[in-house]
Amino acid sequence: MTGERTHDPFAGKAALPREPLVTLPFALIVASGLAYFLALTMLNPVLPLYVKDRLGGGDVAVGVGVGAFALGAVLLRPYAGLLGDRYGRRVLLIGGASVVAVATACYGLVASMAWLVGARFVAGLGEAAFFVGAATMITDRSPDARRGEALSYWSTAVYGGLAFGPYLGELVVGPEHHERFARAWLVSASLACAAVCVGLLTREAPDRPAATKGRASLLHRRAFAPGLVLLLGQIALAGWTSFIKLYGHDDLGMSEVGGVFLLYGTLILIVRVLGARLPDRLGARRSGTLALAADAAGMLIIAVWRTPAGLYTGTAVFAIGISFMYPALLVLALDGVPASERGSVVGTFSSFFDLSQGLGAALCGLVVSVAGYGAMFATTAVLAVAGIVFLRSRAAVHAAPYDAVS
Repeated sequence: MTGERTHDPFAGKAALPREPLVTLPFALIVASGLAYFLALTMLNPVLPLYVKDRLGGGDVAVGVGVGAFALGAVLLRPYAGLLGDRYGRRVLLIGGASVVAVATACYGLVASMAWLVGARFVAGLGEAAFFVGAATMITDRSPDARRGEALSYWSTAVYGGLAFGPYLGELVVGPEHHERFARAWLVSASLACAAVCVGLLTREAPDRPAATKGRASLLHRRAFAPGLVLLLGQIALAGWTSFIKLYGHDDLGMSEVGGVFLLYGTLILIVRVLGARLPDRLGARRSGTLALAADAAGMLIIAVWRTPAGLYTGTAVFAIGISFMYPALLVLALDGVPASERGSVVGTFSSFFDLSQGLGAALCGLVVSVAGYGAMFATTAVLAVAGIVFLRSRAAVHAAPYDAVS
């Protein structure tokens, strides 16, 4: 079939067909994603403050409050993949964003940790549906040999949100944040509603395969090895997202860290756009190794160089690693998988991301409470190095080819 890869997924440069990639339907999915991720990421600097200042929680409570979102996502993610393969991706995109909008609007209705955790959990269910639906729609509309490029462009929605969302969150709550948390919840919910509206304009790929009959797979085996590598590498993101605001404020005396988030997201946007073809050209294994190495290096810089300059420098290096990690490893997971099972692979693979953010946030909170922020950043660097070791091991290289298990 035209456009299919005929080379080893770990090999280097592959011939790229000239089929159009960024079409109007493709752009609508990305636009919906941008509004959606702005809704999520604008709360990154807000939630830790809310937990500590309004609810009186400590570092572990911050990790639990942030991580509850990922817990809801990880529980639904594999089922979302199955639903996407069976009933279509679009219903997941629209339904998921709708659930997030409603749940986020409810965050502050009751000022208790239990209520926040419950609302975050429900929002995580919506996140599972939205992300699997949107990401699978993107893969449906991309030629096989340009899948890494397509996922890089799609991820501009994710990291465009991360670049500008936290700055928006700090702008909305302002320095007198005690009085303006409700405004943040409502603005976030409104952006999620905007994602729903744009999502209504999207359409399924015309050649999306019909659902397979017979026994469906809940967890796809092809995603296990790449997913484990992703989990080890992305725990650093959980720690960075959950505690960078508090670290900058408590340890470094920075009144705002919106510039750090802006640097991070902007660098990723630039790298993802200018380097969109690199995961396909370098090969998934090589790209993943370089990404994890930069991930670890950035965290070590932040851990050792305990100044605002060190925070900005480490964040820049870290951003380069994160920019390539997800596309490279998802390309590896999808290699050789029939189109009718892509939703299951994306759902299973993305579950490892949710685990990294849910368990990772709680783990990082525990380390911070015992040994401080520097030890936490160093721990995440060690875990990223462990990801490199596994990715380069025979277990990952010879991971089972396309196969599914129930």
